[in-house]
Amino acid sequence: MKKIVFMAILAIAGLTTTQAQTKKQAPKKAAKVEEKKVEGPKVEGPGMVFENETIDYGTIKKGADGNREFVVYNNGNKPLTITNTQGSCGCTVPTKPAKDINPGEKGVIGVHYDTNRVGPFTKTVTVTSNASETPKVLTIKGTVVADEPAATPVKS
Repeated sequence: MKKIVFMAILAIAGLTTTQAQTKKQAPKKAAKVEEKKVEGPKVEGPGMVFENETIDYGTIKKGADGNREFVVYNNGNKPLTITNTQGSCGCTVPTKPAKDINPGEKGVIGVHYDTNRVGPFTKTVTVTSNASETPKVLTIKGTVVADEPAATPVKS
């Protein structure tokens, strides 16, 4: 009887301890991930940190939506001005934010890839701003596949 009571107390204590630790740790991890994603290191003057510097379209069909967005955060203490965005070829058309991005805020650089060009692609978008004398180079990549032709009926 003593063994059964001892095992029951041990099991209850183990479950209580395990659940208490899980509840406390989960919110801390989520907060840290969000903090890194948005903040980045603080800099003097305007700063430019991207959520992702590469967009992977994956495998998409010919004629599919080729619009994607790069999200940029100003991690500095002065407004960020994006003065120019340039695609590496005519099939990649980027658009810059219409206004300055204030400290702690985010902006969007749109990019459109012409999905009527079948095959794999890797293209770049060059971003010029007041955050650095050296332009930032972003990448888009993926593969465009042709629509499968309809099967022709066989005459018998």
